[in-house]
Amino acid sequence: MRFYDSVGPNPHVVRMAAAEKGVTLDTIKIDILAGENRQSDYSAKVPSGGTPALALDNGLVLSEVTALSEYLDEIGSGPSIIGATPEERCETRMWVRRIDLGYVEPMANGFRAAEGRPMFAPRMTLMDAEGAAQLKAMAREKLLWLDGLLAGRQWVCGDRFTLADILLYCFVKFGATVGQPAPAEAAWVAQWCTRVSQRPSAKA
Repeated sequence: MRFYDSVGPNPHVVRMAAAEKGVTLDTIKIDILAGENRQSDYSAKVPSGGTPALALDNGLVLSEVTALSEYLDEIGSGPSIIGATPEERCETRMWVRRIDLGYVEPMANGFRAAEGRPMFAPRMTLMDAEGAAQLKAMAREKLLWLDGLLAGRQWVCGDRFTLADILLYCFVKFGATVGQPAPAEAAWVAQWCTRVSQRPSAKA
């Protein structure tokens, strides 16, 4: 099993999931800044050109961070980051979807259309400056919404540390490095980030 890794929040999600599950990854670094992920050797394996990806010993190549994280959850050891019961699994996936669609997508697309424009403009249609600002505003609004819903909880799913925490943490940390820090009034997010950062997996 080989893990195609790179810079950015998406690979960080999978590295954290692997660390939580005690899975050691045989890693190959892909230089996305140099466009290595768009070259034929990689794009033949992953048509989207995205990172990360996981090449299994049987030749199957898997991608998409939530799918990879769920795969690692099933083959790894220790507490599940998805859930032990149908209800827990549904709750985790509910929050993952809310975080992914509501916060991750506008935040990441706002970055691509603004700070990341030199890298992304040659290969995809992007919003203009006004659109980028609107996307960032949407992400900020949704993060404050999540902050209000989650106030008083230890983790996104209560007392269970899950993929929802991993996904949100990796993108909140990334946002802080590309001009989209968490709003100062998001008190729960700030305290929760501190708790997540103290987990060994956060450094993966």
